[in-house]
Parts: sequence; C-alpha cells; structure tokens
Amino acid sequence: MTFGKLQWTFPIAVTLHNAEEAIWMPRWDLRHAAQLPAHPPGALEIRVVLVVITLVAFGVTYLSVQRGPESIWAYLTFGYFVTMLANVFVPHVPAAILFGGYAPGIVTAVLINFPLMTILAVGAVRERWVSGWKAVAFGAVVPMIALGAIVVCLVAHH
Repeated sequence: MTFGKLQWTFPIAVTLHNAEEAIWMPRWDLRHAAQLPAHPPGALEIRVVLVVITLVAFGVTYLSVQRGPESIWAYLTFGYFVTMLANVFVPHVPAAILFGGYAPGIVTAVLINFPLMTILAVGAVRERWVSGWKAVAFGAVVPMIALGAIVVCLVAHH
C-alpha cells in the first residue's frame, strides 16, 4: 500500500486513542488528582479537546492526501505522527509506571500508536512525502507546539 493511502490509518488511530482517553481519563484524573502536577480539567473539557484533536487529525490527513508530497499539509501530518509517537513516551508509559498500573491511553499508545506512527513516519520519508531539514523541523516543532498548547490549557484551567 502506498503512503498516500496508508496515511488514512493515522486519523483512525488518533480516534481510537482519543476514545480510550475520553472514556477513562476523567475518572482516572479525579482518582489521582492529588498526585498530578496540575489540577485536572473536567470531563467535558477533556472530551472537547479530544474531539478537536481528532478532527484536526482528519483535517490535516485529508489535506495531505489532496495536496500530496512536499506540501505544507504533508509536513504538518508528519509532525503530527511524530507528536503521537512522542506521546507514547510522554506521558503514557511513564504514567503507567509511576502510578503502577493502567493510565488512560496506554493500551492504544503502545499497541497501535507506537508501531503505526513509526511505520507512517518512516513511510513518509521513504516515499519522499517529506524530506530534509523541513521534515526535521516539523518533526521537532509540531510536538513542541502541542506540548505548549497542553501547558497553556492547564495553566488557563487554574
């Protein structure tokens, strides 16, 4: 399967991952609120953000498919792959270890996102949908922007 078609697995994976988080995170956050570095947002806020993140995944993928290799949308989608790959290791795996068990999103992060985002990121480079310094830049900047947005949301929530 070509990367152009394979990238449609990305928003599906994001949907599955965010659904897992939407189901389990609100209750988990309440149970662990005293141990978390910031007071967790409420269930509605969490779910709204997850829906928006999911819609963005579909949007950038659609535009990447439409505009093709080397488009700004291909680079943004690639950056989103890297973001979801990094998300396996920050915070899912450490949270599961630190809290000694299940952390919302860990199942899909490890079983779906880790292998699929690796395949997609490698495929994007291998099939030249992204390349060179732009791939490195988007692979670094998009995750930093996502992390910054999370921090802003948490600070604004207080």
